[in-house]
Amino acid sequence: QVQLVESGGGLVQAGDSLRLSCAASGRTFSSYAMGWFRQAPGKEREFVTYITRTSSTYSANSVKGRFTISRDNANDTVYLQMNALKPDDTATYYCAASTRISPLFRAGSYDYWGQGTQVTVSS
Repeated sequence: QVQLVESGGGLVQAGDSLRLSCAASGRTFSSYAMGWFRQAPGKEREFVTYITRTSSTYSANSVKGRFTISRDNANDTVYLQMNALKPDDTATYYCAASTRISPLFRAGSYDYWGQGTQVTVSS
């Protein structure tokens, strides 16, 4: 069992940056691949980015070059650095943990989810 708690969301202006954190507790953090997803009102949850157990990363085209995922296994935390934010990035952001190798861009591959943190980008 893994508990995930996101933090760092807020209200920012277009072009600003935010860093989200996801603190994990429970079983060995380093044994999980970690992902970030987001869901805007009235829309389905969508993949943002993931990082594997060996720290390989992959991101959705919509955030490539702007968002960076990283992990700190010593502190059981995964981060999402978001730069050049756009109003379209407004959503609730969720982190998730997976014991699977692939496909990590699918929400169904994840075993545990956090409660989400709201990011609002004004124009």
